[in-house]
Amino acid sequence: MKGKTIVLGVCGGIAAYKAAQLCSRLTQAGADVRVIMTESAAQFITPLTLQTLTRNPVMIDTFDEKDPTVVSHIDLADRADVFVVAPATANLLAKMAHGIADDMLSTTLLATTAPILVAPAMNVHMYEHPAVQQNLKILSERGVRFVEPGEGQLACGYVGKGRLAEPEEIAASIDRLWTDRTRLAGRKVLVTAGGTVERLDPVRYFTNDSSGKMGYAIAEAARDLGAEVTLVSAKSSIPLPSGMTVVQVQSAEDMYHAVMDRLDTMDLVFKSAAVADYRPAETAPQKIKKSEETLTITLVKNPDILEAIGRRKTGQFVVGFAAETENLEEHALRKLNRKNCDLIVANDVSVEGAGFGTDTNIVRVYDKDGLVEAMPLMSKKEVAGRLLRLAAERMTRQRVSPDVR
Repeated sequence: MKGKTIVLGVCGGIAAYKAAQLCSRLTQAGADVRVIMTESAAQFITPLTLQTLTRNPVMIDTFDEKDPTVVSHIDLADRADVFVVAPATANLLAKMAHGIADDMLSTTLLATTAPILVAPAMNVHMYEHPAVQQNLKILSERGVRFVEPGEGQLACGYVGKGRLAEPEEIAASIDRLWTDRTRLAGRKVLVTAGGTVERLDPVRYFTNDSSGKMGYAIAEAARDLGAEVTLVSAKSSIPLPSGMTVVQVQSAEDMYHAVMDRLDTMDLVFKSAAVADYRPAETAPQKIKKSEETLTITLVKNPDILEAIGRRKTGQFVVGFAAETENLEEHALRKLNRKNCDLIVANDVSVEGAGFGTDTNIVRVYDKDGLVEAMPLMSKKEVAGRLLRLAAERMTRQRVSPDVR
């Protein structure tokens, strides 16, 4: 952290006292810590305490301009190497999610382009409220990172989730944030996502239930780790992510050509799209009219994209996916070996929370020697982050340099 500027936002809650410990730890690590407090935070801990620990003035009032040569909230927003909010209240999460800027902290947050790390702290029922959970989801989709609150005895007397993470944990998360930003620097990552569409006629098609959420989360995680990302996306139910090259396709054949045309320049491939195994042998030029009692459609096999990647790779690290409904490990290992993957990510889509269209997943990761990691129920964004870090570690271990093809 030496030489880094950390802007620390402190909100009004009993956990604000932990901000003093966090300031002390970050300052001792060599960081230049700049604190912004809300007015209510100053009811729990004095600005003088944090000023003494950081050796910098503490900002509360947007209009208290101490230096006439700069606009304080813009200056702090620009200086930040990382912006941390600890503790973050439900009120501030709502402001962040909806772009409200009515005090020094929320205004500076809206102006910064630095990575943002948020450590929520509140009553368990507040934390679980649908409005708060929706705001957390919105912020997560925008790339805000979180330090999950702990569970236990809360100051209000309740027992549950909502206690501010310990300063040591928050400091470690800040450290990981910087490490993560360069973990895949210089690497080119290809991600496939969504469900392919196989046309029967101009208005009808065969497809599957894939929402694209897992693939998009992987592409965003790779981007956040510093990679140059190409996302090949079929049908999806969510907006396209930013900060990467996006190639939109429809059918399995479209995706096959888009992937194979780019494969040779890639270092890491995540083949997470749900690709149709078969397509209609013929696509009618006009809408097929209802006439007979039955309709017979002949299907032909689509190209196997993952198998083609495994056959042609020349140093790329390849991660495949296996969506199963039974015999998970057996099918996953067979697929990994048959298609020459380095890792395979398997999930049982019949299990609640792990199927298509959900925001969560439950996965097991395998290599040729068997189980590497079993991930419990967690958000697809968390799964994506762990998968990318695992792949990056494997690539480093194998000493695959960016110019190896």
